[in-house]
Amino acid sequence: MLDTLLLSRIQFAANISFHILFPTITIALGWVLLYFRIRYNRSGDDRWMEAYGFWVKIFALSFAMGVVSGITMSFQFGTNWPGFMEIVGNIAGPLLAYEIMTAFFLEAVFLGIMLFGFSRVPRWLHTGATFLVAFGTTMSTFWIIVLNSWMHTPQGFEMIDGVAHATDWSAIIFNPSMPYRFFHMMLASFLTVSFLIAGVSAFRYLIGGRTRGVRVALRTSVFMAALLIPVQIFVGDLHGLNTKEYQPAKVAAMEGVWETQNGAPLLLFALPDEEARENNFEIGIPKLASLILTHDWNGEVKGLNEFVAEDGTALHPRVAPVFWSFRVMVGTGVLMLLVSWAAVVLMMRKRADGQGRRGVDGLPKLFLFGLVGMTFSGWLATLAGWYTTEIGRQPWLVQGVMTTKEAVADVPPTMVLSSLIAYLTVYAILLGAYIGVIFYLARRASRGQSIEPRVPQSEDAQVRAVPAE
Repeated sequence: MLDTLLLSRIQFAANISFHILFPTITIALGWVLLYFRIRYNRSGDDRWMEAYGFWVKIFALSFAMGVVSGITMSFQFGTNWPGFMEIVGNIAGPLLAYEIMTAFFLEAVFLGIMLFGFSRVPRWLHTGATFLVAFGTTMSTFWIIVLNSWMHTPQGFEMIDGVAHATDWSAIIFNPSMPYRFFHMMLASFLTVSFLIAGVSAFRYLIGGRTRGVRVALRTSVFMAALLIPVQIFVGDLHGLNTKEYQPAKVAAMEGVWETQNGAPLLLFALPDEEARENNFEIGIPKLASLILTHDWNGEVKGLNEFVAEDGTALHPRVAPVFWSFRVMVGTGVLMLLVSWAAVVLMMRKRADGQGRRGVDGLPKLFLFGLVGMTFSGWLATLAGWYTTEIGRQPWLVQGVMTTKEAVADVPPTMVLSSLIAYLTVYAILLGAYIGVIFYLARRASRGQSIEPRVPQSEDAQVRAVPAE
């Protein structure tokens, strides 16, 4: 049987899953491009501008896809979830407007200079435009994370006649979970971009594009990943402790804990059974979950059975999706850690003994194939983490304020189903085209068909030579 609520949730999940792929790239890629540009400014070495010229194309493509899919997201507040804006629109509306004013305006104004102004404007202006675009993507992330975090840990408001009204904007913006979510998302973006650059650069090298720009991009991305993954693990631990304090039901679902217990085990594998309210085929490490969540071997972890209404209705999310998406995120992160550290060891060993001409800076060809396979691993980890966060909030849309059911539109389920099918079809085509274009650009560049901007002898001299229009 078709259900409007379920179909609307699936549709929103499909839309946000597609949309988040592209901001996850542009958020960090803008800063990586700024790094390439600054290194070129200081050294005058063309390899940095070669890397900039290739990856700025990927940035533009990702930016366009993110904007288009973001528009679709905003439509759904009215078509699928009118109750959301009716109840909390006084808070959500201004936060979305702040994103447009502080982020999109910066990006829209300076993106053209960043893309086409290399040989048309002074060096300082092109560098400044790159900085402002990167800053704009970060500000966009900030305001979206503020709204999302407020929905998880709402503060600074009061309910009047069933409608939320802001009483303290500083408490709304800097709500208890915002700092952890913001930095966790920023680091996830940098790790996504690290493996995207590493994978595409390895692909270019394997098919013959063995330029200095490819080498420097690969080295930069691998070292960036190796440095940031330990930081992400630390921030993730802090985020988990914050979630345990404010959303203990989500943590219980992540860990698969049904009964409150001291010294809870860390489950490596289990099959949660919602009806029996227990796990089957458990494989775990004794007391490790308590140590991670409470920093005490015998610390208490609340179980899912603590979050049940008097009528027996569960006040916690479905366990299996949260339990497994969390493990996919962690497992992918561990794999990224091992791959990046192994690459750094191989590169450092090559530098030490002067050997290792099997690939890029000592990386064996088999390892390069592995990097190609990891190209979009950041997407997998990000989506798994996002599902953990968002499904783990159910049944609440705004924690403790309104449920998801209260916000859904009263429309026929067949209408939602038809639009869902249309969305999924279009998204599948667009995603395939996006990935195809990335590798098309990589093959074209590797065949010597330049797509990078020509590096002039003197940028300032060329700028002065451009006739006024």
